[in-house]
Amino acid sequence: MGHDGGVADQLPPSTFVVVSGAPASGKTTLARAIAPALGLPLVAKDTIKEALMSVLPVPDVEASRAIGTASVAALLAVAAETSGAVLESVWHRSRSGPDLQRLPGNIVEVFCRCDPRIARRRYAERADGRAVGHFGAERTPAELWNDEVARPVAGGWPVIEICTNDPVDVAPLTARIRAAAGMAA
Repeated sequence: MGHDGGVADQLPPSTFVVVSGAPASGKTTLARAIAPALGLPLVAKDTIKEALMSVLPVPDVEASRAIGTASVAALLAVAAETSGAVLESVWHRSRSGPDLQRLPGNIVEVFCRCDPRIARRRYAERADGRAVGHFGAERTPAELWNDEVARPVAGGWPVIEICTNDPVDVAPLTARIRAAAGMAA
C-alpha cells in the first residue's frame, strides 16, 4: 500500500526515531513535524527540562546543566515505557549511545546538519524567548558546538542526515525513516 496510511506506511512496532544535532540546528522544529507524520508521540528534552525548571531552583548554569542531564534521563525512562516515539535532544556521542541502545526497540537516527553560522544565529535569536533557567547567554561556543554534537551518535542503527539550513520537506523524510526502520526491524 502507498502513502494513504496503509500497512506499508506503518513503522515496525517499538521504533524510536532519535532526532539529533547541535543546538539550534532545527531538531525541535523537525521533530514536531515528523512525530505526527509518523504517528508517534514526541518526547522532547526541553519540554521536560522546562517543566522541571518550573518547580526546581535554577540559580546558575551548573544547575541548568544538572537539570538538563536529569531531563535526558527522564526522557529515556518515559520513552522506554512507550511502544515507540520521536526522541529529541542534543545527544552527546560519548555518553548517549549506550543509553539509547537500552531502549526496547529499533532506532533510526535523524541527524540535523546545519551550517554553524545559521545555528549560531538561530541560537542568538531565540535566547531571549527561552524559559528562565536555560542560561543560553552564559554557554560558550565550545560547550554548544563541539565534536560531541557535530556528528551523529551512530550507535549501530540507521542514520539519516538531513540538511536543516532551510525548511525540510517532511513527506520524503518520513518515507526514508519508514524504509530505514523496516530494514532495522
